[in-house]
Amino acid sequence: MSMDVMWLRSSALEVGVIAYGARIVSVRTPDRDGRWGEVTLGLSDLDAYREAPGYLGASVGRYANRIAGARFTLDGTEYRIPPNEGENALHGGPGGFDSYDWATDGPDGAEVTLRHTSPDGDNGFPGTLAVAATYRVEGPELTIEYTATTDAPTVLSLTNHAYWNLAGGGTAEDHEVQLHAGHVLPVGGDSLPTGPPVPVDGTPLDFRSPARLGARIRDGHPLLVNVRGYDHAYVLEGTAGELRAAARVVEPRTGRTMELRTDQPSVQFYAGNMLNGTLVLRDGRTARQGDAFCLEAQNFPDAPNHPDYPSAVLRPGEEFRSRMVFTFGAE
Repeated sequence: MSMDVMWLRSSALEVGVIAYGARIVSVRTPDRDGRWGEVTLGLSDLDAYREAPGYLGASVGRYANRIAGARFTLDGTEYRIPPNEGENALHGGPGGFDSYDWATDGPDGAEVTLRHTSPDGDNGFPGTLAVAATYRVEGPELTIEYTATTDAPTVLSLTNHAYWNLAGGGTAEDHEVQLHAGHVLPVGGDSLPTGPPVPVDGTPLDFRSPARLGARIRDGHPLLVNVRGYDHAYVLEGTAGELRAAARVVEPRTGRTMELRTDQPSVQFYAGNMLNGTLVLRDGRTARQGDAFCLEAQNFPDAPNHPDYPSAVLRPGEEFRSRMVFTFGAE
């Protein structure tokens, strides 16, 4: 089945978006020699997206990342979500936002807004939620903005799950990564946070200075062993709610660069640990661990079960708002 791709273009960027999962299926940008190339993993057609695991390019929710025990308590009432990763709920549970065809406003060539209504009780979450995802291209910048309102108290965390490879293919382990975060959330073997943020000082999780993605990924540090590589929530410096620098990535062979700014409290840095060679990409190659990375700006994982984490509660009369700004270039 072919895809109805909505293209957003500028002189420095081309972004393809589809309604299924309000997802990115293509991002093209030039290298240092002016040659355009694909920098995000994608699949060949719509059927492939409907069948594939991994959330490639999708908008995920209602709750991005994991909720322990697939349950949480809000205002004294316990809510249960169908588990889809052992006993836990990942990215909102089975049949999350990534698996719906969103309604579309536009596109106008540079911007498109996609909308979805999640009814009260959807996957166990309370409240009818009206959510919008807007993709906007301006010069070298791709802005992803999520907004949402609810008619009853609920919990919410939304993000985009694009897989990046600025080289256009092959391993991503030579990318140089910088993350503006001095702390991460510690995780156990189930990838769930186990407590308050811990400093990255003296560990292979320290990317405050640029470092090659693959340089320390096989280190025996427990926080890497627990999740088979990088899959950690980095606690961003600065004030949550304000747009600030989160990450910068450089691919040395092509010279392509990508910077991320966000207003969210953390960014999940994921190095594709679960890519195992069974996912066939648009060019016929398979994706394996280390072939791409994700930078998912979001609230803390499992925040509904951690009173000391930033609140994920959205109440009637409030508006949820999240922004990610990816800026592409070459050096």
